[in-house]
Parts: sequence; C-alpha cells; structure tokens
Amino acid sequence: MPPLLLGTYTPKMDTKGRMALPAKFRSRLGAGLVMARGQERCVYLLPVDEFRRIAVQIQHTSMGNRAAREYLRIFLSGAVDQEPDKQGRVLVPPMLRDYAHLDQEVVVIGVGTRAEIWDKAAWQSYLESNEQVYSDITDDVLPAVDF
Repeated sequence: MPPLLLGTYTPKMDTKGRMALPAKFRSRLGAGLVMARGQERCVYLLPVDEFRRIAVQIQHTSMGNRAAREYLRIFLSGAVDQEPDKQGRVLVPPMLRDYAHLDQEVVVIGVGTRAEIWDKAAWQSYLESNEQVYSDITDDVLPAVDF
C-alpha cells in the first residue's frame, strides 16, 4: 500500500526555493520523491513508486488518444526527482515555483497518496470558493460511504 499523506502544514520557502518537508511526510515519502505539475496550479509531491504507477497507467492509454498524449507530455516534462537534504528540505525548481506561483508563504497538504504544495493565498482562495462545492458533491463522490 502507498503511504497515506494527510494534514495541512505551512513551512516557509527560502529565497533559493528550498522548503522543509513536514516531518510526518519525510518517512512516508522515503529517500526520494518526485515533484510534478498538479492541477489548479499546485505542485504534486509523490513517492517514487506512486509516480511510476501513475506514469505507467497513463502510458498504457492508447497513443491514438490525443488527450492522454497531451497530459503525459505536460505531466512528465514538468516532473523532477528530488532527495531531501539532511535537514529534510527539498528544492522546488524554478519551473515549478513559477507554474504554481510559489513564494515564501506556502501550504503543503496531504491528499492521500500524494501531497500538494500551494501558494498560501491561492490555497485560502481555493478553500473559500470550494467549501459549498465540497458539501454539494458529497453524495456524488461518496455514495457508498456512510458517515
């Protein structure tokens, strides 16, 4: 089973683009991880095995499927492998910082088998604009789960 990444954390990103991974994520992500472009202008943090699983799954889609080709190009061309340093920091490359508009104030959220890095203001805006949607789609997303 892939590691389960949960919670919301607010590390600071330094001027070189380094950010300390949340301590709870360090052991779960292992010695290495992959960063990639995420949806809604965030950066995905994936354990290497989970990244490989996703990449293989996308690659098994027919090469005749234009949407799959385009997704694979963007997803893989924006992916970089990283190893945290001795302080548990990772470098978010300039390309990904620019893509997600990341500066010093960031939020790292656990989303199950991946984590996401968001610009703090963008994450707050996303939460505010999607709070009602979260309530409205519960029956569509979780029809068989009984809370």
